[in-house]
Amino acid sequence: MRTPGKQRLRNAVYGLYERRLARSLSPDRMPRHIGVIIDGNRRWARASGDPVSRGHEAGASKISEFLDWCDEVGVKVVTVWMLSTDNLTRPADELEPLLRIIEQTVEELAAVGGRRIHPVGALDLLPSATAEVLKSAETATQHVDGLLVNVAVGYGGRRELADAVRSLLLEEAAKGISIEELAERVDVEHIAEHLYTKGQPDPDLVIRTSGEQRLGGFLLWQSALSEFYFCEALWPDFRHVDFLRAIRSYAQRERRFGV
Repeated sequence: MRTPGKQRLRNAVYGLYERRLARSLSPDRMPRHIGVIIDGNRRWARASGDPVSRGHEAGASKISEFLDWCDEVGVKVVTVWMLSTDNLTRPADELEPLLRIIEQTVEELAAVGGRRIHPVGALDLLPSATAEVLKSAETATQHVDGLLVNVAVGYGGRRELADAVRSLLLEEAAKGISIEELAERVDVEHIAEHLYTKGQPDPDLVIRTSGEQRLGGFLLWQSALSEFYFCEALWPDFRHVDFLRAIRSYAQRERRFGV
C-alpha cells in the first residue's frame, strides 16, 4: 500500500511528465478526426466485483472527459463507438440499462454546448425511445459551431456499407435509369456520398482501449488509411496521459496514404 507521502510524490512526477508530454506536441501534427473504440467497461466492473452496469456508467463518464481533451488539442471530429449491432444481442438485463446510460450520456453531451451531435448507426434497429433521443440531440445541436461528435450507436461497419449501397441504388433507381447505368454509378465516390459520415474527413487516428488489437467492424470504409493506436488501459481507466501518448504516436508517424 502506498503511503500518503509516496502517493503525493507519484502524483507530482506524473503531473510533470504529463505537462512535458503536452508541450512536446506540435499543433500542426494533430489529427482532425479521431475515432475511439471504448472497450473494457465490463472487464473493469468485474475486476472490482461490481455489476456490469457500473462499468458502463464509468465508461460513459469518461466520454465527456475524452471530448474535452480532443477540444484542447484542436481535434475537429470525434467518432465514439458506444454500441455495436452485435451488442444488441446481449441479454436484456444488461442491454436495457446500457441503453438508458447511452440515452442519458447523449442528452448530457447535447446539453453541454459547443458540441454538435450526429448519430451514426442503424437507428431502425434500436428501441424507439433510444432512437428518438439520438435524433433529438442531433436536431438540438445542428447549428452548433464546435466539435462534431459522431455517436455510433447500433453501429456496424458491414451494416453501414450495406445501407450506403442500398441508399445509392434506391436514389438512382428513382431517376428511372437502366440497370447498366445503375451499375456504372456504383463506384467509390458515390458509395462514400451515402455513408453515415458523408461530408466528413475520414479518421486520421483510431484509438482502441483494453489491449484488443482489432477493429471489430469500426468505420471499415473510412479507416482504410487511418493510423491506429492500441492502449492496454480499460476504457474507464484511460487517462489524459494515455491520450497524449496516442497523439504523440500519431504525430511521429510518416503517413503515406497508401502510396
